[in-house]
Amino acid sequence: MEIHQLRTFVAVAREGSITRASERLYLSQPAVSAHIKAIEETFGITLFERTARGMVLTRDGQRLLAKAEETLGAHHALLSEAARIRGSLTGRLRIGGGSNSNSEPLGRLMTGLSERCPEVEIALKHGSSLDVLNGIRSGDLDVGFYNEPGEPGPDLATLEVARFAIFLAAPAGTVDISQPVDWQALGEMPWIYPTCGPSCCRTAAESLFLRYQFRPKRTIGIDRESVTRTLIAGGVGLGLLHADTAATARENREVDLIYKAHDGVRVLFANLAARESDPLITVAKSILAAT
Repeated sequence: MEIHQLRTFVAVAREGSITRASERLYLSQPAVSAHIKAIEETFGITLFERTARGMVLTRDGQRLLAKAEETLGAHHALLSEAARIRGSLTGRLRIGGGSNSNSEPLGRLMTGLSERCPEVEIALKHGSSLDVLNGIRSGDLDVGFYNEPGEPGPDLATLEVARFAIFLAAPAGTVDISQPVDWQALGEMPWIYPTCGPSCCRTAAESLFLRYQFRPKRTIGIDRESVTRTLIAGGVGLGLLHADTAATARENREVDLIYKAHDGVRVLFANLAARESDPLITVAKSILAAT
C-alpha cells in the first residue's frame, strides 16, 4: 500500500464522495476508486458502503480512519523535518494544468510539493494545451502539463507522466456499432472537435479524414472535452473523447464508441530547456519521476 492511496482513503472518508475527493486531490474518479480498491484488497476488508447518499464508512473503515490520519500526520512531520535539515526551498512555482489532460499527475505533483517544499508558493493556472505551451514559452508559466500527439518542440524539456487513447463516440443508439464503420455515412453527421489550433483531438480527427478519404459536411469547433461529451450525449453529433471520459460516458449509456482514433497521446510535463537546472523545476520533476 502506498502513502498516496492512504491519503485518498482519508479524503473519501471526509468528503463522503468519490467525486468531491477527486476534485480535492486533483485525481480522476477512476484513480480514486482504484486506490480504495487497492487498500481494501491489501487489508482484506471493506472500507465503504456505496449508498445513494455517497460513500459511507463501514465499522472497519471507521476504526482505520483515525490510524490513517495519524500515519499521514507522521509522514508529513517526517518530510517537514527532513526539509528543515537540508534547507527548505522557497519561491514561487507557476504551474499550467491542461484542462483536457489527465489530472492524476497534477494531483501527485501538488501533494508532493506541499510535503517536500512547504514554503514554496504554488500558482496553478488551467487552460488548453496550447495555453500551457504559450505560457511556458512566454515566461508566464514555469512548468505545465499538456497533451502531445506528436513530438515536443526542441526548446522544451519534457517528462512523460501519462498516456491515453482517443475514441470516436456517437450518441447512444445512433450508429450500428455491430457493423463495419461506414466513414462516408459518418461524414454526413456533424463532428464535434477542436477545429482551431493544435490539439490531440484535432490531430486525431484530421488523421481519420486523411486515412479514410472524407471530410464531414458540418463541424462544430469545441476545445473543452466536457462540453464535447455533453453535446454528443445530447445527440448533436459525433465527437472525440479521451479514454477515461469515453469509458465513463459509455458506462452511463450516453454514447457508443465507434473507433479508437489515436492509441498513444502522451501527457507531458514541460519546461523551457534553458531552465532545466532551476531548483524548483528539478524538485518538481523528481516528484513526478518517482511516482
